[in-house]
Amino acid sequence: MSTVRRIGVLTGGGDAPGLNAVIRAVVRSCRIAHGVSVIGISDGFIGLVEMKARELALADVSGLLVRGGTMLGTSNRGNPFRYAFRRPDGVEELVDASAMVKKNFEKLGLDALVVIGGDGSLSIAERFWRELGIPVVGVPKTIDNDLFATEYTFGFATARETATWALDRLHSTAESHHRVMLLEVMGRDSGWIALHAGLAGGGDVVLIPEIPFTFEALIAKFRARERRGRPFSVVVVAEGAAPVGGNQVFAGEDAVTGWKRLGGISYQIAREIEARGGYEIRATVLGHIQRGGTPVPTDRILATRFGVEAARLAVAGEFGRMVALHNDEIVSVPICEAIGRVKRVDPSCQLVQAARSVGIVFGDEDIDAVDLSEG
Repeated sequence: MSTVRRIGVLTGGGDAPGLNAVIRAVVRSCRIAHGVSVIGISDGFIGLVEMKARELALADVSGLLVRGGTMLGTSNRGNPFRYAFRRPDGVEELVDASAMVKKNFEKLGLDALVVIGGDGSLSIAERFWRELGIPVVGVPKTIDNDLFATEYTFGFATARETATWALDRLHSTAESHHRVMLLEVMGRDSGWIALHAGLAGGGDVVLIPEIPFTFEALIAKFRARERRGRPFSVVVVAEGAAPVGGNQVFAGEDAVTGWKRLGGISYQIAREIEARGGYEIRATVLGHIQRGGTPVPTDRILATRFGVEAARLAVAGEFGRMVALHNDEIVSVPICEAIGRVKRVDPSCQLVQAARSVGIVFGDEDIDAVDLSEG
């Protein structure tokens, strides 16, 4: 018989559609299938440091399946190993608060902790297990779909649909005004959202971090479309994309943690194309709209399956592991195998090749080859 009777659950990092569905699945499966109680930790790892937690009953997770965000709250500034502590004079400094986490974990009477998060949150969870001896199970979460060791992460399908929805609407405006329209989507180090949305939404150009682009190739594509009677173009840009020999564009930096926030590459591209090609360009940054709203059924189902398996792993005492999707089956892998590596788009993969075959340009093409593509 399992000795696990009380499990904690928290959500860390940026929010994603489906977080509430995971929480719901953990609570319901723990209580219904395993007879185990669940403690919800508020605001990510901050809740473990500052002791913000409460028991979750079945009624607390009723109706969560369709809600975006996370009922527990989250934070991307709560790393207990580099915790932003505010001194009496108001100045913030980074301190190691991991001992407080261990103390509060024991004070709450927890036997296991389910951490739902991306690479950063799961890296912290792995240190909990390896350095503090806190029994941890991980659930992968990122709308970028860039977490290693799982084929898909929940939240990606909804973000992809939102980006495609936006691209559909930009098409009509681009065509009406004979403009080049840029849509900037999320994707720090990987271009999965941009690639999928570009394919689904009929983008003319897709720019991703894995394939540096040249402005000459972009302008050649726009010119080729004009010659074919299509005096407008739609471009999907991942926020982490950069030109050949250039750098990513950052919108800001956290004064305490030093974390740099990407954003603005679409405006930089617009200015450059206007200057070089004389086009009238409009840029739209989709931003956090990709994170919000009701999760699509694909994400609800995957999140539920992840939550159920995470509860099972915790009850079974299989700690230091992360649930994952392999060949449409839910499995588990060591957390250490999933962190510290980014699942990037392979420039030679079938999706990229399919996109090139239907005339989508990635900005690395020979200009003569661009001219041959159907506008």
